[in-house]
Amino acid sequence: MKRISFAVLVICGFAASAQTEKPMHEIHAQMIYNFIKYIQWPNDTEPGEFVVGIIGEDDVFNYLKGYYDGKPKGAKKYSIRKLSSAEESAVCSVVYIGKNKSGQFENIKNTVTGKPVLTITDSFNLGKKGSCINFKVLDGKLKFELNQASVTASTLKVANQLSSMAIVL
Repeated sequence: MKRISFAVLVICGFAASAQTEKPMHEIHAQMIYNFIKYIQWPNDTEPGEFVVGIIGEDDVFNYLKGYYDGKPKGAKKYSIRKLSSAEESAVCSVVYIGKNKSGQFENIKNTVTGKPVLTITDSFNLGKKGSCINFKVLDGKLKFELNQASVTASTLKVANQLSSMAIVL
């Protein structure tokens, strides 16, 4: 129980500190990493790569690549990749679409439909349009929307601890 409570505080702490302490790209990267801890993929126990694809955010990519690339995730190893097209997202477990590439969301969504891929976005209304998780600033604080229907359609399971902190759509 202490481990779960600590992890929840860590995610909340990153969200609470968004305004002053760290650059936004670091907060997004840390939250992406923490989201992964609270989601179960159907092939989690199989060895191989756990691919996190980033499109449109070099700073988020560089941060994740520097800290997590090659590190273990259960039976898998993290592989952090910079994506240049929607088609490349088909091999990912997680795809983060930065605000400056939000126009590619529909293409990526079409590419990963029916696959166990967690889509994470940072753009107005993309949570309602089918992104699994969407960052949102409310009252000057970084929050996140969780589209439960999109998560379920992706055959992913979200821990209650994560959904209890989200704006559930």
